[in-house]
Amino acid sequence: MIYLDHNATAPTDPSVAEAMREALASAWGNPSRPHRAGQAARRTLERARADIADLLGATAGAGDLVFGSGGTEADNLALRGRLDPAEGRRVIITPRTEHAAVRETAAGLHAAGLAEVRWLDTDADGRVTPASLEAVLGDIPSPDRTVAVVSISWANNETGVIQPVDELGACCRRHRVALHVDAVQWVGRAPVRFDERPIDLLSFSAHKFGGPKGIGGLAVRRGVRLHADLTGGPQEAGRRGGTENVPGIAGAAAAATAAGRRVRALDPGVLAARRDDFEARILAAVPEGRVHGASAPRLWNTSSIGVKGIEAETALLMLSERGVCAAAGAACSSGAIDPSPVLLAMGVPEPVAAGTIRFSFGSQTPAAELEAAATLVIAVFRALLDD
Repeated sequence: MIYLDHNATAPTDPSVAEAMREALASAWGNPSRPHRAGQAARRTLERARADIADLLGATAGAGDLVFGSGGTEADNLALRGRLDPAEGRRVIITPRTEHAAVRETAAGLHAAGLAEVRWLDTDADGRVTPASLEAVLGDIPSPDRTVAVVSISWANNETGVIQPVDELGACCRRHRVALHVDAVQWVGRAPVRFDERPIDLLSFSAHKFGGPKGIGGLAVRRGVRLHADLTGGPQEAGRRGGTENVPGIAGAAAAATAAGRRVRALDPGVLAARRDDFEARILAAVPEGRVHGASAPRLWNTSSIGVKGIEAETALLMLSERGVCAAAGAACSSGAIDPSPVLLAMGVPEPVAAGTIRFSFGSQTPAAELEAAATLVIAVFRALLDD
């Protein structure tokens, strides 16, 4: 099997199972209780919090981590938790190229009359320019009192296109509005350095960097007000009710430690060259294809290739039969036949969007596997086009 679907979920790091097993055996108490069993669980929880904060570069006391069920919940908390209609803070600013956890949440809040969404324009690669954000913020009276949050993905989950978060964050700072960054695809693949960046809220998900599914969270800069979206308990400093999943969080911490070592050791230029070679091999044999976001900075591990005249679901089944695991658009849209909303928002023609396959690999994916995969992809694309 050649696994090229890391953006959906990364292979579990070998250290994770042992960390979770140990937590299940010795930290099974409720971490909110003051007795010995509870405090053993609390110590495991807080050690894990420190290890994950280290991966995020949130270790200088500038922020807190709020644990939840994953990136989707973290994105929802970042948007819903920042709304404060009583104070007039109800404007959400985001592009239509965001992950559904942001895009659909914002649209749903707007439809329900709970928020006003201002959609940001992007260029043909799906990038938001600082000038575009500046124009929207400049058009809003008193943005510091009316804008709840600006929400941007650091690296797009479908195309890998990287947003200029430092410049966008500087723009938000000038207007004194909060910036949320969905870093689900970034964390574990590139340095974060949360403490050093103009980011107020940052989402992450453990299974994207080798941890267990069902665990993720939100880094929250100190002083940023955030209302709980999931209520019913005082856990996570009152920002997320419910007893913490200590074994899952311990597994996430083990994965974070391993991911930190990989990030420090990897050479993004070498890995991007592997991606570029993979794309060049395919396009040389399938000139009908196009790489989405090719002219923009992209995360080294992601390649989104669209081919007019093929059906993505059929191509995926044929690739799977040949041992290649890939995806059509976002992972959560698996099985859907509709073209990706992200690609359509970028202006990609519908027939090309409907024939788009996303390939995503890891830093430990051998170059030989990518070369073998390219040969198999070419065979499938040509079979479908020449049929």
